[in-house]
Amino acid sequence: MKPHQNLEVWKKSFTLVTKLYLFTASFPPAEKYGITSQLRRAAISIPLNIAEGSARRSDKELLQFLYIALGSASELDTLLLLSKDLGFIDPLECDSVLDDLNIIFKLLLGFINAVKRRMGNRE
Repeated sequence: MKPHQNLEVWKKSFTLVTKLYLFTASFPPAEKYGITSQLRRAAISIPLNIAEGSARRSDKELLQFLYIALGSASELDTLLLLSKDLGFIDPLECDSVLDDLNIIFKLLLGFINAVKRRMGNRE
């Protein structure tokens, strides 16, 4: 049973990882262990944490992993803007990816709020 694969936020974040891997392949070789690595790690962290949280036994644990995914999305946002400013990514392509990321942010926040309501906890 893989409940995370039914979640729209997981599906969209998984697709985003694929996009990022493809276009970071054209980043400068000198950035292989720098921005390229950081971008990929931040991107993959989003669906990974959603998946891990979904497999946990409690809503409290799920929330913890969703917040980690949210933090990774924020990190990814910053890295994308930096990559655009450094000229590593086409501005239009970057804007498209940032649009996808904004949808993921909204879905994550909605998921977090739904879990908090289910817990009867509004932090």
